[in-house]
Amino acid sequence: MKKILFTALSLCFTGMPAMAENITIQSKNISLILDIEKGQQPKYVYFGQKINLGELQSPQGGRMEAYPAYGLNTPSESALAIRHADGNMSTELQITGYDTQQKGNTTITTIHMKDPIYALQVDLKYRAYTDVDMMEVWSEITHQEKGTITLTQFASGMLPIRRGNVWISHLYGSWANEAQVVEEPIQPGELVIRNKDGVRNSHTDHAEVMLSLDGKAQENTGDIIGAALCYSGNYKLKMVTDDTEYHYLFAGINEDNSEYQLKKGEKFITPTLAFTFSDKGLSGASRNFHKWGRDYMLSHGNQERMILLNSWEGVYFDINQKGMDQMMGDIADMGGELFVMDDGWFGGKYPRLTDNCALGDWGVDKKKLPEGIEGLLRDAKKHGIKFGIWLEPEMTNTASELYEKHPDWVVKAPKRNAVKGRGGTQLVLDMGNPKVQQFVFNTIDNLLTKYPDIAYIKWDANMSILNHGSQYLGMNEQSHLYINYHQGFNSVMERIRAKYPDVIIQACASGGGRANWGVLPYFDEFWVSDNTDALQRIYMQWGTSYFFPAIAMASHISAVPNHTVFRTTALKYRIDVAMSGRLGMEIQPKNMTDEEKSLCKKAIAEYKTIRPVVQFGNIYRLQSPFDHKGVASLMYVSDAKDKAVFYWWKTETFQNQHLPRIKMAGLDANKMYTVHELNRIDNKELDCEGKSYSGAYLMNHGLDMPLTHHVDWDKKDSWSSRVLYLTAQ
Repeated sequence: MKKILFTALSLCFTGMPAMAENITIQSKNISLILDIEKGQQPKYVYFGQKINLGELQSPQGGRMEAYPAYGLNTPSESALAIRHADGNMSTELQITGYDTQQKGNTTITTIHMKDPIYALQVDLKYRAYTDVDMMEVWSEITHQEKGTITLTQFASGMLPIRRGNVWISHLYGSWANEAQVVEEPIQPGELVIRNKDGVRNSHTDHAEVMLSLDGKAQENTGDIIGAALCYSGNYKLKMVTDDTEYHYLFAGINEDNSEYQLKKGEKFITPTLAFTFSDKGLSGASRNFHKWGRDYMLSHGNQERMILLNSWEGVYFDINQKGMDQMMGDIADMGGELFVMDDGWFGGKYPRLTDNCALGDWGVDKKKLPEGIEGLLRDAKKHGIKFGIWLEPEMTNTASELYEKHPDWVVKAPKRNAVKGRGGTQLVLDMGNPKVQQFVFNTIDNLLTKYPDIAYIKWDANMSILNHGSQYLGMNEQSHLYINYHQGFNSVMERIRAKYPDVIIQACASGGGRANWGVLPYFDEFWVSDNTDALQRIYMQWGTSYFFPAIAMASHISAVPNHTVFRTTALKYRIDVAMSGRLGMEIQPKNMTDEEKSLCKKAIAEYKTIRPVVQFGNIYRLQSPFDHKGVASLMYVSDAKDKAVFYWWKTETFQNQHLPRIKMAGLDANKMYTVHELNRIDNKELDCEGKSYSGAYLMNHGLDMPLTHHVDWDKKDSWSSRVLYLTAQ
């Protein structure tokens, strides 16, 4: 069956008969089937696991148009709406043909459409991957009308979902509380998930959803459709449920205050909407996103990440040469591989002593660092580690030499004073302005050209667009502000990546503001949250893992009381949580005891052992913290199922507490696995230590975990966590 479908996709059609036909777009294990008829709209027939085409029933009771246009069925929701050059607000799209193109492990199917009255062309494109279960859809819009047309609505795509007991899982939150999970049944009416930040787009809502087709979603069973809009700017996801038999998911750029004037011959390309299907629950859909993300989206997605120490929570703005050298030596002694100097290292006329000045003035503050970057790189080499640096290239302050020279470069409403952000002085540079783009590129280019040994950049973005206006755009194009910003951002990142393909870049945006697949092709990872509290991180990293792999999630061991929530958690607990992502540290090591350093050194060594499993393995979420059962648990399993890492965290403590035994998942039922506890602090071993159990036993029964740690009386606390390394014999 697979061979037949693949052969059909390999053909190329320049025209097509008037009669209807079904075309199959085939990924590794999933199929999308469209009904194609010349002069009509393409229509969805099927999406899900591969099926026998002879068993296919046409959908009943819904509107299956793949890219509905506004104007000739106005009560229904549309993907595309246009005001033509003559003012006509109606559009009709008819198929003129389709073709397919093989590119590596992908096949791109293009459905060509045009308006029969106006010189408007729309190509609806589908990309399918042969080795991962993921598809993408987007549209390309162009015209040859005599004047400019106005795009007032321009979704990337639409997916119909048959009504039933359909639930949606999506992410919401705030600064320091990102990626919280909400699960709800889809009800009649509209559910809208949107972002209007302008710069970052994942602090609050996320542009990704999971749709459970058979009731409230389960982690490892049930049919799931996952969808993610791959866009770095303002987005809108809308689930419309009307009086038909279907729900309709529309996803694309948020058109609010962003209508686009499309000139004759200009092409408007919407961001891709990626979507997948799994019959193995939420974790199954997540595994599809993770593999696709590592293999095709994330920068250096198949390269192990270094264990690092970042200076921010250790010293904040108190940067100096001696202090940086001390922190480098400490992380090197604990087995770390990279040191990152955060904010506070730059500024000339306006030294960066706090957050209210100097952004854009990217010269070293010689009072703080008299030996400059050269001295830092020398010290890093002395300690045998790599060096990284913090920048916020898209921003400036009113108190800066950059702003004094180029006040016309900032985002500002016409005829009004600029609205300022962080520190009462911060402003956003207009990335739609080519001069700003060149400045931002030069910022990185100059740094990496002069100091090619810099291995890592932490790229921050700490402000939203608070006032609508571009000093670069004409008054009739002010609605292009948001779209042009991200087109400019992408252009700069493409240039940086072309010239510096090896540098590691983290997407930080006041924490987790840029955890999205529109940004990550240019970045290696993202900062999950400015909140490093271990307990709250369990919740945030759980939600984040729905769509993003562990290799992309920067997760750091920090000091206590935590600087955000002031909670005091045990060091082992902080280690065990951080080891479930890309392990790092966010602490001043000189304030740690020798015993604490020893525990971290041991943890770093053990993380290096499990790093391939965590960063490249397959996730199985087992017990959600959002179920409030007092425990959270997940595991990663290697592709060969010969190694696995099991995490168990107690999330609350009561006397006479009763926690569920956790059944494992993803193992080979016929293999025997030996258990070894990592980061052990107990005076005696777990009773399962060194013993072997079949995969069947571990998945059907699980292992009981002690609710407390067996330590000396003066070391007891309310926190308990376990990390088990399973190796097949």
